[in-house]
Amino acid sequence: MTLEDFTEFNGDDDADGRADEVDSAADGGSAADAADAPGATAGADASSGGSDARDDAEDDAFAAYEATPAGSDAGLGVVSVSQGLRVAEDEEETSLKAFVTTDNRESVRLGKYLLIPYPDGERLFCRITGLEYAQEFQSDDATEIHARRQMRRDEFAERDYKFVADLEPMSVVYGEGEEMKRRMTDRVPKPGAVVEEAADDAEIKTGLKIPDDGVFLGHLSVGGEKVRTAAEPPTVDYRVKDDYADGDPLAFRHTLVAGGTGSGKTHASKNVLRQYLDSDRTYPMGDGRESRMAVVQFDPQDEYAQMHDDNPDLDDAFARRLEREGIAHGGHDDTVALVPRVANATYPGEGHRAERVEFTIPFSLAREMPWLVAGSGLNDNQYPALLTLLNRFFDSYGDSGTYSQFLSYLDDPALKEELHESGRVHEATFDAVKRRVRGVPGGVFDQDAKPITELDHTLVRPGGLSVVPTYHLPTSRQKEIVVLAVAGLLIDDKLSNDPDSDRIKETPLLVGMDEAHNFLADADNVQAQKVVQKFTEAAKQGRKERLGLFLITQDPQDVAESVFKQVNTKIVLNLGDEDAISSVNIPTNLAGKVPYMEKGQMVVYSPDNSEPVELIGLSECVTRHD
Repeated sequence: MTLEDFTEFNGDDDADGRADEVDSAADGGSAADAADAPGATAGADASSGGSDARDDAEDDAFAAYEATPAGSDAGLGVVSVSQGLRVAEDEEETSLKAFVTTDNRESVRLGKYLLIPYPDGERLFCRITGLEYAQEFQSDDATEIHARRQMRRDEFAERDYKFVADLEPMSVVYGEGEEMKRRMTDRVPKPGAVVEEAADDAEIKTGLKIPDDGVFLGHLSVGGEKVRTAAEPPTVDYRVKDDYADGDPLAFRHTLVAGGTGSGKTHASKNVLRQYLDSDRTYPMGDGRESRMAVVQFDPQDEYAQMHDDNPDLDDAFARRLEREGIAHGGHDDTVALVPRVANATYPGEGHRAERVEFTIPFSLAREMPWLVAGSGLNDNQYPALLTLLNRFFDSYGDSGTYSQFLSYLDDPALKEELHESGRVHEATFDAVKRRVRGVPGGVFDQDAKPITELDHTLVRPGGLSVVPTYHLPTSRQKEIVVLAVAGLLIDDKLSNDPDSDRIKETPLLVGMDEAHNFLADADNVQAQKVVQKFTEAAKQGRKERLGLFLITQDPQDVAESVFKQVNTKIVLNLGDEDAISSVNIPTNLAGKVPYMEKGQMVVYSPDNSEPVELIGLSECVTRHD
């Protein structure tokens, strides 16, 4: 016979009564309840007449009395040793678990930061990496009786199970005088030690190695919810080091902002750049001066010049909150839109009230940046030929030589014959270079505006924001020439021992580049390699020359690796592409959250600043952002 043979048996009322009695007992019913069930035995009825006295005695014996437990519960639970308690240098060999009490289980989340005290007052700072229900008893809960009992219940019985959290030790925090410090995990907590949620701003920042001062990025969060403390304000602000006390400011060790369309990367970038432009933020120079940062931002969507204006949606209450937290806000008056003048293109500039100054790219820049006139891919033979032709041209015409004059110069058949006969440039190579140069879109060089080489004091201003919009330019090649020409000019003067502009050389400079993947992509052709080489050199020497790159992209996987690996601070917003997420090389536990992050949520990976963390940016932009 099988179990079903018994459960489906309906022989008589007595059987039904006995089944109900068993179910009642399984649901925690008392023996008295079972006696009252339908189908109770006649013996029970026969003995009912003498039961009153016994009932009174039982009521006295099992009467409930009010009692208050000594002390009070504190924390989420306790360190458990039942499944091992071990701290090791190898992360995989560490076993640290906490039993979470029933009342605290609903508030526990993956990633939450906890503290475990040692007997001497030091505390282990750790993070929840796993959550599981375990059996309370050895008996298996996969039984017919247990299943049917659960099916008849309206609520889940937490007390039937253990709730266990896996913990990752991150550091040991301790006090030294009035200062709080951290060190690597070097000791195991005691079994039964109380596990508490980290709720002190100083302990959390110390445990995660977050600086107290610096450039504000956002507020610490776990699972999309801000970490709350007992302080005022209750949030934990995340800042990036910006002084020389603990090494170089991280602005000069470069920043990458990566996020898909609609992730809030422009909003977040404006908020960060506004902090660098704060009037109280200065940097010591080699000659003993203190100078404010200059920011030059390349803008493909005509959004950053709006930083000149206040945000009309930022109310007084929000502004006061920003002031309490030391966050710079409001439009930046010293904002100039440096507009490239290109034939048959008009810049509307309707979205802001910033001053506008037009400029043109002089062809003379091609002397130092020959890749500006390489219309398409040049091979290793053609690129040296282009250099030869440019050098000969500028030796004849000087820096006043124009692009149209260069085209006429290449049309001279005597020049082609001379170079071919001398063995310097083969005639086929000459023709190939000529085709490439003519492939450069017209109307970019030598337009009716002031050359950018004569606007260095406008382009770079201590405390000033210069925005170079390219939205109005008709072709991507024109945009590329403008951005790389101006960026190359800045980098050359920054890295040179004999700069053309002392203003550029002697001012702390942050070069912001939106859609950076369009300009710094790895490629096989020679001119692309030269561009990447220039920016790689800039990234390597940035700390010494007080030059920072601020790269913004939705395709981080397309940025050249030699540039990418020089970036110290990565701000990653929502990305849906697996290749993009993989390329930013953030810890696995945070990478898994990236596709699910809402607008404004971000992961910050900056090894020289803090542990990898999750943040929520400001809900409002500190400047205008339409």
